[in-house]
Amino acid sequence: MTGYGEAEAIGTSLSVLAEVRAVNNRYLKINFRSNDRVGKDETWVEKIVRRHIKRGTIHVQLTLVTEDQRNAFQINTATLNAYREALQDFHRQHPMDGHLTLGSLLNLPGVVEEATPEVNRDELGPLAEQALETAMRNLNDMRSVEGQTMGNDMLENINTIKSQLTQIEQRIPQVISAYTVRLRDRVTKILESFGTSIDAGDVAREVALFAERSDISEETVRLHSHLQQFCETMDATDSAGRRLEFVSQEMFRETNTIGSKANDTEISKFVIEIKAAIERIREMVQNLE
Repeated sequence: MTGYGEAEAIGTSLSVLAEVRAVNNRYLKINFRSNDRVGKDETWVEKIVRRHIKRGTIHVQLTLVTEDQRNAFQINTATLNAYREALQDFHRQHPMDGHLTLGSLLNLPGVVEEATPEVNRDELGPLAEQALETAMRNLNDMRSVEGQTMGNDMLENINTIKSQLTQIEQRIPQVISAYTVRLRDRVTKILESFGTSIDAGDVAREVALFAERSDISEETVRLHSHLQQFCETMDATDSAGRRLEFVSQEMFRETNTIGSKANDTEISKFVIEIKAAIERIREMVQNLE
C-alpha cells in the first residue's frame, strides 16, 4: 500500500527530519538517503522499517538541521585572494574595460563553501531513531486508512462471488433436467426411425453418468470454505497479506474446475464473473501486509 509519513525529533543543538514514502511492492525493499552528516549506515534504518512494514518499496530520507544553520556558508578568503590577484595580473598584461566586483568573485568556484559545524554524535543517533520511528507510525496511520478502503472493496468482490456461486448452485439441477429432455428426445427420434422404442433405464443410466461428470458439489463446497476463510483472515489483526494471496489462488483454482466440468453456457457466464472478481482481489492482496 502507498502512504507518506514524516516526523521531526528536536534536541538541544540539532534536530532530525525523517520522511518516509511507501509504494506498492509484493516484497520489502528499502531505499535510504541522508546527508553526509547523518551518516550512511542503513542497518539500524532497516531494523526500524522492518518492525513496521512487511511489504512495499520504502523510501527513507533523513535530514540533519543544526542550530547554526543560518551560518551554513563561509567565504574561503585564501581562494578569494588567489582569484583576485590572478585576475589583476591578467588585467595588467591585457588591459580591457570593466572592473572586478565582489559579486563576480563570489560566483567563482570554491569561494563560497558550505560550513560543516561539529555535530553531537551522542545526540544525533537517538534523535534519528526517534524521528524515523514516529514517521513510520505516521506512515502506517495513512496506510491503515487505505487498507480499510481496500478491505471494503475486497468484501464487495467477495459478495459478488457468493452471489454468482449461489446462481451456479441453483442452475445445476436445471442443467441436468435439460440434458435429460434433450437426450430422451434425441434417442427417441433415432430409435423411431428404426421402428423401436427407448428403454427408460438406459436413459437414466446416461443421465446419471452425465450428472457424475458434471458434479461440482465438492468444488462449490470448497469455494464456500475458501470464501469464509478469506473473510476470517481479513478480520485477523496480524499481517495477513500472504495468506490472503494463497487463499485467493485456491479460490481461482476451484473456479477453474467448476468452469471446466459444468457443461452449460449460463454457468460459464457466472464463472467468468467470479474469475474477474478474484482477479481484482488478487491484485489488491499482493500489496497488503
